[in-house]
Amino acid sequence: MKITKQGFTLVELLVVISILGILIALSVFGMQGAREASRDGRRKSDLEQIRSGLEMYKADCNQGKYLVKATAGTLSNLVGTIATCGNTNTYISQVPLDPTSTSRSYLYYSADGSTYQLCASLEQGGTTITCGATSNCGGSTCNYRVTNP
Repeated sequence: MKITKQGFTLVELLVVISILGILIALSVFGMQGAREASRDGRRKSDLEQIRSGLEMYKADCNQGKYLVKATAGTLSNLVGTIATCGNTNTYISQVPLDPTSTSRSYLYYSADGSTYQLCASLEQGGTTITCGATSNCGGSTCNYRVTNP
């Protein structure tokens, strides 16, 4: 009668643990790119929402002109101005914030009200752009711009 021991050797367990560690590390790095792309998509969507509010405001309130902001700056002070214009319409009730909202912000610039620029800093961005005279989107470099159609 032969007695056999069942189980795994220490080497086999170490190989399996190493393979699992490598797979987990690769998936974490792969997920980081997906998270960045998701936040960039949110930034683009936010700028389109703001653009829509600006276009409706121009059509209803300001005789064919956009809000004038001669120095590029954040959008937080536009809520009161663009929220209503003497009628019951609400165009932007709350300006969206950057998804990370730590070191990035959205910029708005319109020198004369005939055109405007909305700028943001994408994580998977491109070349540096200026919004007005600045390329600083709240501590990060602006690399995405939306203008009026």
